[in-house]
Amino acid sequence: MQKQIKKSAFLYGMTAILLATVLVSLCYQLGYLPQIELPKAFSFMPTFASYDELRDFLKTRSTAQYGYPYYSTNGGRFLFDGTQVFSPATKADSSQIEGSVHSSTNVQVTGVDEADIVKTDGEYIYLLTGNNVSIIKAYPPDEARLLCTITLNDISPAGIFVNGDRLAVLGSNYSTIEGPYLYSTTTYINEVVTYLELYDISNRTDPTLIKTFTTSGEYLNSRMIGDYVYLVAGQPAYYRIEVFPGVSVDKVNLPRIGTTSNAKEVSASEIYYSNVTDQYFTFTTIAALNIENVTQDPSSKTLMIGGTSTMYVSLTDIYVTYTTYDQQTSIYRIHVENGTITPEAQGKVPGHVLNQFSMDQYGDYFRVATTTSGLQHSNVYVLDMNLSIVGRLESIAPGENFHSARFMNNKCYLVTFMMTDPLFVIDLSNPAMPTELGNLTISGYSDYLHPYDENHLIGIGKETTASGQGYFAWYQGVKISLFDVSNVNHPVQIANYTIGDRGTDSPVLSDHRAFLFDKSKDLLVIPVLEAKVDQSQYPYGQVPAGAYGQPVWQGAYVFNITIESGLVLRGKISHLENGAAIYDSDYYVQRSLYIENVLYTISDKKVKLNSLEDLALIKEIEIS
Repeated sequence: MQKQIKKSAFLYGMTAILLATVLVSLCYQLGYLPQIELPKAFSFMPTFASYDELRDFLKTRSTAQYGYPYYSTNGGRFLFDGTQVFSPATKADSSQIEGSVHSSTNVQVTGVDEADIVKTDGEYIYLLTGNNVSIIKAYPPDEARLLCTITLNDISPAGIFVNGDRLAVLGSNYSTIEGPYLYSTTTYINEVVTYLELYDISNRTDPTLIKTFTTSGEYLNSRMIGDYVYLVAGQPAYYRIEVFPGVSVDKVNLPRIGTTSNAKEVSASEIYYSNVTDQYFTFTTIAALNIENVTQDPSSKTLMIGGTSTMYVSLTDIYVTYTTYDQQTSIYRIHVENGTITPEAQGKVPGHVLNQFSMDQYGDYFRVATTTSGLQHSNVYVLDMNLSIVGRLESIAPGENFHSARFMNNKCYLVTFMMTDPLFVIDLSNPAMPTELGNLTISGYSDYLHPYDENHLIGIGKETTASGQGYFAWYQGVKISLFDVSNVNHPVQIANYTIGDRGTDSPVLSDHRAFLFDKSKDLLVIPVLEAKVDQSQYPYGQVPAGAYGQPVWQGAYVFNITIESGLVLRGKISHLENGAAIYDSDYYVQRSLYIENVLYTISDKKVKLNSLEDLALIKEIEIS
């Protein structure tokens, strides 16, 4: 009887397996895959079961930090201003000029806006200077004037977004709390809070603050996709020993997030973490806010990971990275859609990324270029959506510094430099086998690469002169290059233009948002601080290659740029006039934009309007 039961159980089991196999096969044949809810334990990033588990994790896994004694009288709580809600102002007619054509912020991914100090909607310019946001009626030119200035009292602003009748200002507030300390009489503990202040600007002459969102930690980065602003802030994750009369307690300050006067502390059970040991950890909070529908509650996720440094954002995913002590870059993919935030994958690649342009999502693959210290070399990796490496090309340009990268469809362009500038063309059409197709070696280097079209690149960097000592070169003025990469095996430089001598600089070298290019208008504009070497200091005309020039001019260089004619200087526009000294940075041109056929150059103190046809001055607007 016992044997018969075992035989029946065996037959039933085999039947169940057979049916499951047939079912799965049918699903594949019909193109349907069942959605299986995985238990929480199978998540790539678990959450803590309790506060004690989080605290103990930090004690045992954070190798470079330790608890420190702190006498507390208020429990060490964060202090938050929270949200203020005001009645919206009466709406005025704020429709844009019908059909106005205007430039926008130079961003990496089309449809993913990046916070900046200047925005335009084709009729108004919004300018962030210091702790003020100025709203300027910009178009038509004969109506151009300063409308109002918003003074920001609570935050050190980092950037703004504009979406219709909404203005979002992002930044951090730095405060100190004074209290008794174990080994001395007082201590100052810095508390940092990131803010998003949302204004109704339907009446451009009288904006109204309608919402304030806060999260503990320092502002790291942000993006706007559609009506949603995605804000990223970082707060150190550490434990401390709080000493009260007769008792000492290990304490971890958890992040606090709020949209009301009393911010909510994120519980340990809501914090995702990597089950690794690292030198230190941070609470990285990603929040999503619908700036059109202010009644919708913000959503957020907090990850306890290493020190977040660089971020790349596609239309569907946020990638945050940090570099570990062993020269590895950890990458986290967080899926975003209409305000929902879902951590989905974690991976790691050798080396460290240079900036956001070192990363790119293309189809179902994430591509990243890295560099390693010590035995310097560059690498390109291709990862799938689980952030597993599927292809690699390593040890590119040994001994050379990594200066810039740009991914364009199934190609990657890298610039490295030691004495000359090799521009590498990397083929990524086969994700499993990245291949170097060709390279170009010229003097100088490019710190920023920008697509002209699918077969041409613009490079902004520095010209160089050989030192004669065999292992380095002296950098010189700012160099603009136009590259033809249509022959991927033999890229060529078809045009270049060098501005100034050694000491010349441009914000574009470190901030792509200062770059204005429009192919349809053959227009290229970059701000430049131009330096010149005083030839009289060298009576025999032998100017050393390493000689620094002195600043002589600051403003915007305006070029015509075409494949046929290359780079042709149309003119220069400066705000340093009426006795302003060369070092008066309030009049340094930082951004430029156009609306219809008017070019606007912008400094902290002035906006200039010039005709795009001949650069003739139309009007100036002083910013108080």
